[in-house]
Parts: sequence; structure tokens; C-alpha cells
Amino acid sequence: MITVNLSEKDRKRIAGEGIPMEKIEGQMDLFAHPPRPLRLDRPCTAGDGIRVLSDSEKTSFLSLYENRAGSLEAVKFVPASGAASRMFRDWFRDLEDDRFDRSEEGDQFARRLPLYPFHDDLLALAAAKGRTLEDLISGEEYREILELILTEKGLDYAHLPKALLKFHTYPDHSRTSLEEHLVEAAGYVRGAKNRCALHVTVSEEHETLVRNLATRVLSRYESRLDVRYDFSLSIQSPSTNTIAVTLENEPFRDDEGNLLFRPGGHGALLANLNRIEADLVFIKNIDNVVPDSLKEETIRYKKILGGFLLRVQDEIFRHLSLLERAAPGEAPLDAAADFCRETLLTDFPAAYAAFTPEKRKSFLVALLNRPIRVCGMVKNEGEPGGGPFWVIDEDGRRTLQIVEEAQIDTSSETQARTWKASTHFNPVDLVCGIRNHRGEKFDLENYVDPKAVIITKKSHEGRDLKALEIPGLWNGGMALWNTLFVEVPGVTFNPVKTVFDLLRPEHQ
Repeated sequence: MITVNLSEKDRKRIAGEGIPMEKIEGQMDLFAHPPRPLRLDRPCTAGDGIRVLSDSEKTSFLSLYENRAGSLEAVKFVPASGAASRMFRDWFRDLEDDRFDRSEEGDQFARRLPLYPFHDDLLALAAAKGRTLEDLISGEEYREILELILTEKGLDYAHLPKALLKFHTYPDHSRTSLEEHLVEAAGYVRGAKNRCALHVTVSEEHETLVRNLATRVLSRYESRLDVRYDFSLSIQSPSTNTIAVTLENEPFRDDEGNLLFRPGGHGALLANLNRIEADLVFIKNIDNVVPDSLKEETIRYKKILGGFLLRVQDEIFRHLSLLERAAPGEAPLDAAADFCRETLLTDFPAAYAAFTPEKRKSFLVALLNRPIRVCGMVKNEGEPGGGPFWVIDEDGRRTLQIVEEAQIDTSSETQARTWKASTHFNPVDLVCGIRNHRGEKFDLENYVDPKAVIITKKSHEGRDLKALEIPGLWNGGMALWNTLFVEVPGVTFNPVKTVFDLLRPEHQ
């Protein structure tokens, strides 16, 4: 660990962020001595790391989940911290360049406007200003329309979180993405007494806005869907921020000489997830929702994934109970080892055969007694992002991991070729079991790969710096969990990354 020379002012600033000094030292050490990139062995494919369920298995797991749902504490966990600015990048460019007034883009923009779920809101805004939308269009006042959509002059969509954006239109109303998550959650996390738990992570600046929307709409959906929502919010703690450094690995300081801290990335949400008390946690991004016409299949597969997790978890708990009760004999050890190899796809060390019975027992208990996640994977259709791979760890063992391109050495021809050979994509469709066989919640911080960080070059006030992203929530943040990949159909993955995605048939 390196020694960081900091002033008393610096230390007060760090304390004010709530970051332990040892974390700062650890981050500085990672900048100075970056961990080696992940070493890919091969992509996970159907039948090799990715389970393809038969129709009978789907039916069985669906039934299992539905039969157990009433006795389970299940929570839907929705990361929704980011602003929607990137979603409107093209429109911002059009606004800045006045391109609509110099091309046919304006006509195309005008023709498409009625297809957007915020069209009625635009009509009302224009009317409030003594204009009509038709007048603005006929006058080719496209800049004014864009300002009504993007800026504080109107909807201010560019500065709102995606949770508050209108995504879908229905005959009598339109819904934000948050409302769609409320409706979807009622389909598969409805528990005893129709309780339906939904937890959303938001940025501090948007907390009040999201809470106000939830307050306005919860009773409406409770009445419509016959549920009782247990709705909660959390923000990403400043204590998960990371220190920025210069290109020479010295603490970066702004023009006033203050240390600069940056958000630690979505891996920082592990602290939020760790505070959740539940048997099962379903994780899904805020922008991946569909209208009611497509929800049935999505809900069905969530239940299938949940049932699959319960079936595997039951077996894990059974083996742990046998191992704990039994004297170190061969029968329970061999059965547990076979389960780890065949179901959990665990790669055993070469030395395992020479372990004593007691050492085998300890090894197997450590393998089994950890959080579990079942991750839905869709066939790769060119979406940017991570995917499932067999990764070789420092001990030479292969583990199942979700990997981002930034985590590998793309200058290696072999690694680049392995990356490009990937057949499946991570849509962030996870079901997590976070309690052990005694019903105690795992401390999720104990199952992180602290070296699974990403170092990137950024800038601040025109000066270059290096930034550190802590292990991603479903990358290094869950690296030491028991991990299972299951193929799910592409219809369950319909993200809205740009405003134009709202025009896709799935969102109309």
C-alpha cells in the first residue's frame, strides 16, 4: 500500500465525504499499480455456461415460483440514478446547430411527434403559452419545440431521470418508466397479503421528484392491480465516490486546490443492495420496460428465473445441512462435489483430490455458502455492453463472470478474438438469493472482487485526469457469488437508450 501525502484540509474533505482513509489509500494504490485485465478463457454459449431450459423445465420452474411466492419476501430493485441527458444527445445537437431549419430533418421530426408518449404534454404546454403545436410546426419553429421538450422552458426532459419520462401511451393515459415498473412488479413480486415491494435507487438531486411521482400514482395502481405497494428509495452514498488523480497518479486538485471525487459507477449500488432485506431480489434497469401488451412474456420469464433459483437454492441448502450434520465421510462430500461441478459449474483445483476429508468439507461449505444469482442472457444482436464469459482467475480456475470490454486487454489478439466470439449479451435481468440456509442475510461486501476496477481517462475544467470505477454491481461486485446463466428470449429486453427507441414497435 502506498503512502498518500495529504494536508489536514484534504483529510477533512475526505472525512466529509464519509470515505475511510484506507479506501483512499487503496484507490491510490490501484492507480499506481493497476490490476491485470481479466483473462477470458472462452465465451459462455448455449450448453457451455448458459443453460437453455426445456419447455417442461420452464413449466416446472414457473409453477414452483408461483406456489412459493406467497411465502417469500421478494423485492424488485431498480437502478435509476442517471439523468436522461444521453437519451437526447441527437436532439441536443440539433438544438445547438439549428439543423432542423436547414434540412428535411424538421419535417421528419414533425411527422413523428404524435408518436411520442409526451405529445399530449407538448400540446398542453404550447396552449399554455398561447400557441398551438400545429402553429409551431407549420411555422417550422422546431427549435421552440425542442426547447419545450428538453429545457426548463417546458418538460425539461434532458435534466430529469429516466424514471420520470413518459415511455408509453394508453387509450386513457400515458405512463412513465417508473409507473411501468410498478405495474410489472405486481406481476411477479406480489407476496403475502398482496404486498408488492419495489426499491428504486436515484440520485440525490432527483430524490424528491421521484418520491413525489410515486406519492401521486401509488394509490391509483394499488386500486387498479389489487396490490399494496411497499415502495422505497435510496441514493448512492457519497462514501462510494472515488478520488481522481492526475496522469502522474497524484491527487487531482481543482482550480481552488480541492481534491476531486467522482461517482464510483453502478458498482457503488452494492451498498444500497446490501441494505435490502428479502429472500429474493429481482434486478432490472429503469429503461428496460414494455407496455402492457408485451408484459405477459416478461413476467413469465421472471417467474421462471425465480423458480430456477429456488430449485438450485433448495439443493444448496440441502447439501449444506448434510455437510454440517455429517461426520467427514465420503458420501455427502462426493454428492456435494458433484452438485458443485454439474449444477454450479464450479472448476475445482487440481489439488482437490489430495485434500483430507475435513479440508474437502471446508472447501465445499465455502463454495456453497455464498449469495446466488441467476442471470438471464439474451442472444447478442449487437447491443453495446457486457456479456457472459468463462474467466481464468489468478489460481488458474475458471469461473462464470459477466464481463465488460473495458475489463480485458483488447490489445491482445487472442483476448480480442475471444471477446468478439461472444454469442450472448447481459440485459441486466437478475434474480438474487441473498440469505443463507439459516435465513441470515449475507454481507454482500464479502463477495466482491476488489481488483475488478476500471480506470479511465476523463477531464475536469479542461485538464486530463484518471478516474476509477469500482467493481460493477453485476461484474466485480458479484464476482464471488454462485452464478448461473440462463437463456431468455429477446422479447424480454427492450431498453430505451435513445429517444428514438420509443418509436420502436415494442414501445408503441
